[in-house]
Amino acid sequence: MDLDVGAGTVDSSAGTESDACKENGIQEPFVGMEFDSEYAAKEFYDEYARSVGFVMRIDQCRRSEVDKRILSRRLSCNKQGYYVKMREQFGPVRKPRPSTREGCKAMMLVKLNKSGKWVVTRFVQDHTHPMLVSGQPSRNTMDSKDRKIEELTMELERQDQLCDLYRGQLIRILRNIEEQTEILSTKIQVIANNVKEFETASEKPPNY
Repeated sequence: MDLDVGAGTVDSSAGTESDACKENGIQEPFVGMEFDSEYAAKEFYDEYARSVGFVMRIDQCRRSEVDKRILSRRLSCNKQGYYVKMREQFGPVRKPRPSTREGCKAMMLVKLNKSGKWVVTRFVQDHTHPMLVSGQPSRNTMDSKDRKIEELTMELERQDQLCDLYRGQLIRILRNIEEQTEILSTKIQVIANNVKEFETASEKPPNY
């Protein structure tokens, strides 16, 4: 699925979320809003979600084909999409687990720009389900699958950061090896030239 589809747009027709944001002193997302990092965008949308009355889901991302960095991230309502029942191939038929998916399209899409900022390029405000009455849903309301997805997503991002760190260290080591190799080659060439000059001088007949 293309995360850039609909970028630069705001889909909204209800004022209930805006009212909830005002009551809780939380700023509502808007296209063009900037964050210093992807993590900051996640924290903001999570706080916004809790103030309005839904649970955030860390959704799809798009990565660079060159270095696999995350270039855009979609943050959605945890009722996004629909539950797809998997066909049982082995063992007894399991009792279906209640699904939290209701096809909700509420989301915020952020993209990394050239200046290193994460910018909101699309914001869908409307939900297809009632908001939680408390207006402050806990992460405990997430089902086990949602929690597992979030945990795995965060772990994957930590591993990506480690890979970037190791890649940088490896590049610095390789550059250092190249510099040392060049210095060593220069020294060897100087020694070879000195030996050649000495041999040439030794081959000349002595002057009496």
